[in-house]
Amino acid sequence: MTKILVIDPLRSVRNSLKDLLEHEGYEVALAENIENPEGLPDADLIICGVCSPTPQAPLPAPWIALSANPTIDHAVAVLRLGALDYIPKPVNISRLLASVRSVLSQPTITAAPTTRCCVRKKSCHNPQMIGKSAKIEHLRHQICKVAPTEARVLIVGDNGTGKELVAQQIHHQSLRSAGPFVEVNCAAIPSELIESELFGHEKGAFTSAVKQRKGKFEQAMGGTLFLDEIGDMSLSAQAKVLRALQESKISRVGSDRDIEVDVRIVAATNKDLRTEIECGRFREDLYHRLGVIVLKVPPMSERLEDVPLLVEHFLDEICTNQPHKEIDADAVDLLAHREWSGNIRQIRNVVERLVVLSGDRITIDDVETYASGSW
Repeated sequence: MTKILVIDPLRSVRNSLKDLLEHEGYEVALAENIENPEGLPDADLIICGVCSPTPQAPLPAPWIALSANPTIDHAVAVLRLGALDYIPKPVNISRLLASVRSVLSQPTITAAPTTRCCVRKKSCHNPQMIGKSAKIEHLRHQICKVAPTEARVLIVGDNGTGKELVAQQIHHQSLRSAGPFVEVNCAAIPSELIESELFGHEKGAFTSAVKQRKGKFEQAMGGTLFLDEIGDMSLSAQAKVLRALQESKISRVGSDRDIEVDVRIVAATNKDLRTEIECGRFREDLYHRLGVIVLKVPPMSERLEDVPLLVEHFLDEICTNQPHKEIDADAVDLLAHREWSGNIRQIRNVVERLVVLSGDRITIDDVETYASGSW
């Protein structure tokens, strides 16, 4: 049985968490302080609601921090000391349980016997943003300021600019990074299925509902829910999403029972939502709920100086299982002075085409010959 150690100076808090966790099937031990970390009971996970450990005396197992005086500076300091999550008091039970499940499900959590430091992998792939232009540096700066907060974020930009990458960066730099990152492409799901996809359904709710199913909101508990292409969501689904944001509650299709959810919403769109509102296709109240922070991802036309870096990056990526192909400087220069209406996605396609069709090196003639059809 999984063992959890709860450390907190308040007996009422210790006992409440003990009852909660034992009800969930965990074996629970209690401690009042961490004066002697080496003397603490063995545990698979520690929930720590007292002063943080020090680098000289770290906790002997992966741990989640609880704080009665939550601030961003304190959260950052605690996470740097090795905490896998940071939860303010009074404790949100749903978020705590989601965090516990997420941490315990990580197969890569290990405790080194000499340092007892926690090592883990992120819960989803974390690619880096490529570029050194002023526009990208400004976007990075905005992400660093926004990510540690709980503010909802609306990411706007043209197709192919990397909005999903921005959402992933926000998640990985947030206090919810130990939790799941769940993505929903609202444009790819038929309107009659979007509510079931987001909120789940009960068995028998409709003809093909042969068993109960959790929706994306429940799957993202304790983490981040990324609603991509939010501008393509139906008005009926928008109304339910608005309620979920207002009340932090959802109900599955075919059920009248409310379920509390603890997720951070990050949304993205390539549409002008103001125009959509004027045309009656998007709810203004939902727009204001989603757009607490609006981040604009620049198109390639505003960051052409990043093209050489992207070309090299995609060459490395595409040539992973084959010898790396070099590209002549004048060929890169030609690529850097073209228009990229398809943005980053188009650049990758062109680089892959050049790798496949060129000789030992990619020359300016190859660029003129094989890339001409994509300009």
